[in-house]
Amino acid sequence: MSVSDEQITKLFKARRTVLQMLRDRGYSVDDSDIQTTRRQFIEKFGDNIHLKRDDLLIHCNKGDAPIDQIYVFFPAELKVGVPMVRNCAKRMKADNVFNAILVVQKALTAPAKAAINEINSYFHMDVFEEAELLTNITEHMFVPKHTVLTDQEKKKLLEKYRVKETQLPRILVSDPVARYYGMKRGQVVKITRESVTADTYDTYRYAV
Repeated sequence: MSVSDEQITKLFKARRTVLQMLRDRGYSVDDSDIQTTRRQFIEKFGDNIHLKRDDLLIHCNKGDAPIDQIYVFFPAELKVGVPMVRNCAKRMKADNVFNAILVVQKALTAPAKAAINEINSYFHMDVFEEAELLTNITEHMFVPKHTVLTDQEKKKLLEKYRVKETQLPRILVSDPVARYYGMKRGQVVKITRESVTADTYDTYRYAV
């Protein structure tokens, strides 16, 4: 089945946002990949007849931890079910890749969601619908800068203010920005906002 011009534009935008997301999560992504134009995207992956979603697969690692790798899958199925989820998990296991992002066209079926929860006891797979990735939420003017703290930075923060992590204000892991950064329960994010005096101030949130 051919891909329409509108679908190509959606795929182009979604893939660009995913590349930005990976970079913001600390993965090694070339600027040239993020800055790819729509025309270059078509030249690389094909036009509305030849473009295959499976060809959009992304595989990269974190610069400071080459063993920390991630896959981004773009399933061709309109509605992803259990077989596709298991096929992705099978590839991850074979290649020793423990993190993944699944970009789907429509919401997962209930059995597929259950399969994701099952494999996430071993792997970590985030799921985004294409529509969620057409724009980068972190570039919105009303979204302040978020920085996920490392375990060491979190430890220093708690020691500095002599508080327990559970005493910090909370952010849900289901929050759109938390999902963008792939936050897990127990992590702490620093949120930097501008004040009315044009200075900045930091607040912290604990992911639950």
